Amino acid sequence: MGHKHHRAEAEARVREVKFSVYVVSTSRYELLQQGEKAEDISGDLAVRLIEKSGFVVLNKKIIPDSRTAIIRAVDEALRLGSDAILFIGGTGITRDDITIETLELVLEKRLDGFGELFRVLSYREIGSAALLSRAIAGLCKGAIIFAMPGHPNAVKLALEKLILPEIRHMVYMAKHK
Repeated sequence: MGHKHHRAEAEARVREVKFSVYVVSTSRYELLQQGEKAEDISGDLAVRLIEKSGFVVLNKKIIPDSRTAIIRAVDEALRLGSDAILFIGGTGITRDDITIETLELVLEKRLDGFGELFRVLSYREIGSAALLSRAIAGLCKGAIIFAMPGHPNAVKLALEKLILPEIRHMVYMAKHK
């Protein structure tokens, strides 16, 4: 069965795709804990793009860049029945950026093409700084997990060019094969 056949079958069978969105930012999380307002441009953008494409967002939260918080977020999204789980931010190269390393602990299968294609597309937009763009995707208990940099342009690129055009096909393959 070829790619076109799988994609057509996925489009026909997978009507609803449910997303959970987690913005990984310790500084914004701490502001919220102190009762202050935390701006969330990238998370809000992700929700708008997902809903504009006709998909469902089950929840959106700001969480700290901690192993415990990230693993709890995966567990929560799975309990809610999420088909796709987005992690936005915490993907840099500083000592505190541990989103990628944490998600690698829970992924059952990696989708290496996501990070590779993300960097190629980023390179076209930002040049050699794309080298610093850590992004990962994979499967965990039938859900597809994506992690991407927190800049709004990175979120837009990942969703519009990679995730949203293929999500029905990916969900179909992850759950029905």
